[in-house]
Amino acid sequence: MEMRDRIAAALKDAMKSRDADRLSTLRLINAAIKDRDIALRGEGGDATVGDAEVLTILGRMVKQRQESARAYEEGGRLELAERELAEVKVIEEYLPRQLSADEVDAAIAEAIAEIGAASIRDMGKVMGALKARYTGQMDFSAVGPMVKNRLG
Repeated sequence: MEMRDRIAAALKDAMKSRDADRLSTLRLINAAIKDRDIALRGEGGDATVGDAEVLTILGRMVKQRQESARAYEEGGRLELAERELAEVKVIEEYLPRQLSADEVDAAIAEAIAEIGAASIRDMGKVMGALKARYTGQMDFSAVGPMVKNRLG
């Protein structure tokens, strides 16, 4: 089932069950996807985003909410932090399982070997290969320095 269809079905279920918090988060997801659709149309691309782009959007939403929750906790606004973390849980239901540290190391080693990367100049190629295969399964802001260490 396509990601959009899964989200739309979950939205309908949340409406039927009157789960206001879940419904709110699913509507935010839908709005973010539609915003990206509109942006693509403006760029002259496809009218709709594919599953890979949806995963990227969801990953970005999770990261934003985690940062907000951290800021709220530091500011003593625990109720707002809890709300952000509850949204993260709903969004993560649609993301693939995150790779463990060992799996990330193995994926990096495999990508480096596959591309034949020998220096830091090949970092972009390695990151591109990882993003193509593991979108939504690893945090690329953490993976970048790991790749750099291996190549550097």
